[in-house]
Amino acid sequence: MSPKEIAQKASQAMYDADVASKSLGITIDEIGPGYAKLSMPVRDDMLNGLKICHGGIMFTLADSTFAFACNSYNQSTVAASCEISFLEAVPGGSVLTAIAEEKHKRGRSGIYDVTVVDQDGRTVALFRGKSRTVKGEVVPGLTSEEESK
Repeated sequence: MSPKEIAQKASQAMYDADVASKSLGITIDEIGPGYAKLSMPVRDDMLNGLKICHGGIMFTLADSTFAFACNSYNQSTVAASCEISFLEAVPGGSVLTAIAEEKHKRGRSGIYDVTVVDQDGRTVALFRGKSRTVKGEVVPGLTSEEESK
């Protein structure tokens, strides 16, 4: 099985069990090793008292995208820390897309940057997550072509 196939199978298994992301309308657009692209519509029930997207909702989209990217190797991986910078207000009716890219991975630790853009391609938030691989696999028994030789 290729690394991309492993990433796709692991992400589908994660998504199937991810009630939080699904309840927010988050969908998977693209997955690869160390990479994920997810989208979410900004509904009226996601707006704060200023009638803009609640920061916690944008954080959740970025965090979910980070999770799919760092679990794409089928090794159970969790967040060790993360931070977000909100750059632009996001009105209701927008569609947000988050793109997570692995910047560094060594041993059990990784660093991922997530860029959140709106439907016009405007960057609205930047997120950095640090990951830690723990025991277990997302989908038990998946192996890469290299491991099966």
